[in-house]
Amino acid sequence: MSQATNMPGEEDGSSQNMTSLVKEIAKALVDSPESVSVETFNDGEATVLRLRVAPSDIGKVIGKQGRTARSLRTILAAASMKVRHRFALDIVEDDSPGHN
Repeated sequence: MSQATNMPGEEDGSSQNMTSLVKEIAKALVDSPESVSVETFNDGEATVLRLRVAPSDIGKVIGKQGRTARSLRTILAAASMKVRHRFALDIVEDDSPGHN
């Protein structure tokens, strides 16, 4: 049984994959997919993904009692296990000008 090791640059690829994963799921949930963006930040041993959506869509990505947000975090955690790197998800309203 071989053990996976992180090659140089592999962590960047996994961050890009996780960013794409969260962004595509969020776009499928919201009414304004063009306003969905995901930023990544290194936070010690973990990478934080900051999901921004239009103010009118914040409820759609959080869901009733936070169920949708919890599900997004569960998917992210499961995918994180494969790449052996921790990812966290922050959901914020996009309050930039030009959005509803």
